[in-house]
Formats: sequence, C-alpha cells, structure tokens
Amino acid sequence: MLSAPFRAAVENGNIEQVPELLHEDVVFRSPVLFKPYEGRERVLKVLGAAERVLGLGGSFRYLHQLEDPDDRVAILEFATEVNGKQVEGIDKLTFDEDGLITELKVMIRPASALQVVGERMAEEFDRVGLSLPA
Repeated sequence: MLSAPFRAAVENGNIEQVPELLHEDVVFRSPVLFKPYEGRERVLKVLGAAERVLGLGGSFRYLHQLEDPDDRVAILEFATEVNGKQVEGIDKLTFDEDGLITELKVMIRPASALQVVGERMAEEFDRVGLSLPA
C-alpha cells in the first residue's frame, strides 16, 4: 500500500522518516486555514507541530485505511485526544507516479476539537517560527 510507510512513521512518532516520503513541492491543506502550506520544508514544520499537538506515537492511532491505487489516493481515519478532548479526523494523501506524497489534506471533527487543535497548533507555530501561508 502506498500509504503504509507514512502510516507507520506517524503512528510510531517517527516524523524524521517522513521527509523521504514527501515530494519536494508537497502541499499541506489545513482543516483551519484556507491557504495551503507549500514545499517540503514548511510541511515538515507543520508535521512537527502536529506530532507534539496530536500525540503522534502516543494516543494518536489510525483506525481505518482505504486506498485507490489507480487514482493514487489514500484515506486514513485517525483518533486521538488533545487537552482532554476526543479528536477524530481524516488524512487524505495523494501520491505521484514515484510514490511520493504530493498533497496531504487534513479534516478534523467535531468543531470543538478542531478549535482546540487549531489553538494548540497556533502555539506550536509561534514556538517554531512558522508563519501563516502567504
């Protein structure tokens, strides 16, 4: 499965394994912001913040995984807890012909969980000096 290396890295909290899985021009679509983050380096900063906020390698777990190898798309449903709030979400991964991730789109529910995650991510972005996408 195309998404297996990404899933393993995220579930085990091994974000350092992710750069080799991302296309140089990868796009990250946030559940909070309309404009995407673009480029491997910026997306890696976003994923580093997500690692700390969502508890990757800890309470974070993927529950279901669906792939369409013809369209080179994977859907990974996840669950975690942030500040005592249950968070459910979807990571949609799109791959190029070489198996590199070209787009990562995240959706989170319920709205109260999205608010908590958004606030915590903003704190992490401030901490690492990541600005909003231009």
